[in-house]
Amino acid sequence: MEEEKPTYSQPQCTTHLSATEDALYVLGGRWTIRVMIAILGGHTRFNELQRTIHGISARVLSSELKKLEVNHLVERSVLADHKPVLVEYIPTEYSQSLKDVIAALADWGVKHKKKITA
Repeated sequence: MEEEKPTYSQPQCTTHLSATEDALYVLGGRWTIRVMIAILGGHTRFNELQRTIHGISARVLSSELKKLEVNHLVERSVLADHKPVLVEYIPTEYSQSLKDVIAALADWGVKHKKKITA
């Protein structure tokens, strides 16, 4: 039995396209989801993030972290009482909402790789 495919009315389609564009605006960069996975995985300091995310430059990582901060997905925490000053990027409570999205993408990626390499 074939699975029924959802059909959308014109307004629903427009709404879905708009919402997807909004999500991709925030998460659609080459490095954005990788940075969020690393942060949600417990890597919070800049150099630690850069070592974890292979191939990302310091300039690009800095830009991604600023973008994530603007979108309320991470908070920049400066611990001035440490020498040298310690800067951490802490996932916000709001960023937890990405866990299901990331898990769904990873699941689809595994299935897609199996299909393509079969």
